[in-house]
Amino acid sequence: MYTPKPIDSEIINLPPYLEQAIELLATNVHDIWAQKRIEEGWSLGPRNDTLKQNPCLVPYDELPESEKDYDRKTVTTTVKAMIALGYKIEKRDNE
Repeated sequence: MYTPKPIDSEIINLPPYLEQAIELLATNVHDIWAQKRIEEGWSLGPRNDTLKQNPCLVPYDELPESEKDYDRKTVTTTVKAMIALGYKIEKRDNE
């Protein structure tokens, strides 16, 4: 039986400067998901896997907060896992 073993990142606290990046990355996660669905023939509509319709095929800003939270959590857990693995995330100064 499969037992998931995610990287332990619960103790990682993200610095405030990553908050904006989290939102931008969550938007990107949604856009990648939506682009893939559209390429597969999905369209906007009530959730129906047979008809390939999904109500979340809208811009990120139009998603319900619960859907945005799902994307934010995906990004946040990934970023925290990278930090837990010893990576450092910094924003480069614009030159």
